[in-house]
Amino acid sequence: MAIVNNIVIAPDKRLNTECDKVQDIDADLVRLAKSMAKTMYATDGCGIAAPQVGVLKQVVVIDVDWDGSKGSRKNTLYLINPEIVDKSEETEVSYEGCLSIPGVSLPIERSSSVVVRARDLQGRLMQYEASENLLAVCLQHEIDHLHGVTMLERLSPTQRLEAIKEYQAALAAGARPGETSAE
Repeated sequence: MAIVNNIVIAPDKRLNTECDKVQDIDADLVRLAKSMAKTMYATDGCGIAAPQVGVLKQVVVIDVDWDGSKGSRKNTLYLINPEIVDKSEETEVSYEGCLSIPGVSLPIERSSSVVVRARDLQGRLMQYEASENLLAVCLQHEIDHLHGVTMLERLSPTQRLEAIKEYQAALAAGARPGETSAE
């Protein structure tokens, strides 16, 4: 089990474990979520799920607007117990990276549109709708993490074997969370 820059790195069984629903949004949970956001921004990620920092709770942090440049505005979304309540049958393939699988970008097929419900840090029920954009991909990617699914499990067996070889080579070359290969 490896942790690099506070990120759990594959293969780690926590990344393939179903996370527990959050029962109470208390001060400890808010601290966890804020710490996850700091880790996400520090590694130039656009999303992070609690198992990626070793906590098996249904907590996700997303910001698809911040690009890391000076003056770029942060638009942090905190999702507690997020669930996909609707998704399109139409799919799209896009290249995804993952903080827990550094050094690779993989072609992942996902629904092109999703509707997600979650609680925010104040406990309010929120609904997020995203279609044919990075937010739609990120919501699905991070919610997958809460159910023990990484992007590797979204590949065919042949693609998965090739991706694992590429990932192992990237790790051997020193890949760190936030680094992806060229698409």
